[in-house]
Amino acid sequence: MMGRATFRGLLAVGFSALLTCAASAADLTIAMPNWASGQASANILKVGIKQALGLDADVVEMGTLIAFNGLDTGKVDVHPEVWLPNLNNLVDRYVKGSGTVTLSPVSVPAWQGICANRTAADKIGIKDIADLSDPKKTVALDTNGDGKGELWIGAETWSSTAIERVRANSYGYAKNLDLLEMPEDVGMAAVDAAEAVEKPIVFACYAPSAVFKLHQIVRLTEPPYDPAKWKIVLPSEDPAWLAKSSADVGWDAASYRIAYASSLKQRHPDVVRFLEHVDFTPDEAIDMSYALQVERKEPLAYAEQWVKDHADRVKGWAKQ
Repeated sequence: MMGRATFRGLLAVGFSALLTCAASAADLTIAMPNWASGQASANILKVGIKQALGLDADVVEMGTLIAFNGLDTGKVDVHPEVWLPNLNNLVDRYVKGSGTVTLSPVSVPAWQGICANRTAADKIGIKDIADLSDPKKTVALDTNGDGKGELWIGAETWSSTAIERVRANSYGYAKNLDLLEMPEDVGMAAVDAAEAVEKPIVFACYAPSAVFKLHQIVRLTEPPYDPAKWKIVLPSEDPAWLAKSSADVGWDAASYRIAYASSLKQRHPDVVRFLEHVDFTPDEAIDMSYALQVERKEPLAYAEQWVKDHADRVKGWAKQ
């Protein structure tokens, strides 16, 4: 496995390549994550800042580690959705430590866990996290005929995906389930397909998400979060992260916030004022995900219509 120095070097190279591809005369750079609500909100910020403040922003798709590296140096100005506690390690380093990154005071409440469709819950009896350790139940989740069930735990680049792998090891169900890492669109397409033919499926889930608008989904019950039992080391911190981690309890309460480079306070205080008053709601996040994932709307086109429909509210973010 790569060492820390090599990993940081690759981050720097990747970050430089991204900015080279996105080079323009834009006033700001907004990082865009690879999930639907994050893509929508990144573009809403772009369009809203242009309308309210007259500043141009480039929206550049990039992973969260690369985005935080850019926020740290001031080469990236905004990240629209920093999830907590998933990214506590980065917040500790850049927000609480160096102070180069600032989080908006406004947060969107969220939660994370493992979910099942009604077929898995009602017909197979998978209702609690402990049920995933019963091979007599999880064999019903087998879709490729190898005798083991499958469970989508998230996209490869998500910090939550690594944490779900830790949780699967700690609870024990990694022994009888294949843990799948793939883009969210693919994971949710599998949920759609299972629902269409009334097949059982279990998968990593979070809210707000469009999946709850589409299907009847059940969150598996788990032991409550206990900080003494939540020991997470992420891949970016240690090559032996999986062996050094354990978490056989539910997630802590989650939320997400806008993050921005602290240097914006001097460079563009008007942008800081704008960002610190953006107040998306969970229902709006669900609508964003639905529009991009289900209705297949392009993020920028969706954002332009959203800002048009909420023109007074967007102007208010700049004037408060």
